[in-house]
Amino acid sequence: MSEHTTASIIEHFSTLPDPRVHVNKNEHKLIDIIVIAVCAVISAADNWVEIEEYGNAKKDWFATFLELPNGIPSHDTFNRLFSFINTEEFQRCFSGWIQAAAKITKGQVVAIDGKTLRRSYDKKSNKAAIHMVSAWASASRLVLGQVKTEEKSNEITAIPELLNLLEIEGCIVTIDAMGCQKKITQKIVDRGGDYAIAVKGNQPGLFQAIDDLFGNASMEELESSKFDFYRSDNTDHGRHEVRANA
Repeated sequence: MSEHTTASIIEHFSTLPDPRVHVNKNEHKLIDIIVIAVCAVISAADNWVEIEEYGNAKKDWFATFLELPNGIPSHDTFNRLFSFINTEEFQRCFSGWIQAAAKITKGQVVAIDGKTLRRSYDKKSNKAAIHMVSAWASASRLVLGQVKTEEKSNEITAIPELLNLLEIEGCIVTIDAMGCQKKITQKIVDRGGDYAIAVKGNQPGLFQAIDDLFGNASMEELESSKFDFYRSDNTDHGRHEVRANA
């Protein structure tokens, strides 16, 4: 991992509030714990013990730019700290770092979509499955940000929250028909982006207006510069699908 990468992590997480404000004495610096954890996860560590092991293996290197007043924190310390961290503040810092590292370019497609996490439904406590709305930068191949929702129907309110976290100036934001809302498209435009959003029967008035526009257009009009039109034919899994995009 380069010196530039670690410096960028420190810069973007320096404003993260420390949840241990009521503790009289902290053995480890907040930024030290955050940097070690982020570097460890990037290097494929996926639990607190592995994060501690990574920290000890790289201790001499970390000591060149971190204070480490009491060495590498234990796995219990990592676990305890991250259980108290404000997740929204952490998301803000993390998204800022990712977007700085991704070097988002004008014209890049940012795809916003929602997915339900497998096995996240807690039957014992009757908690609903976790639904995440994510923004994926297609060229950079990075998730730029995520917002958790309780249900898929809440994507409509989650998408504007996610857009507030992103720098999308000059980018093309794509969303499925769930995101075909005036407030969402206005938010994209206000933040300097363009959009390509699906329209289905959930917006009957708009759907009919578009259908009438293209249904009544002559072939000369369709082939002119007035319209951008794309048609694709695909056969897969025993189904033939034709998509027409305008």
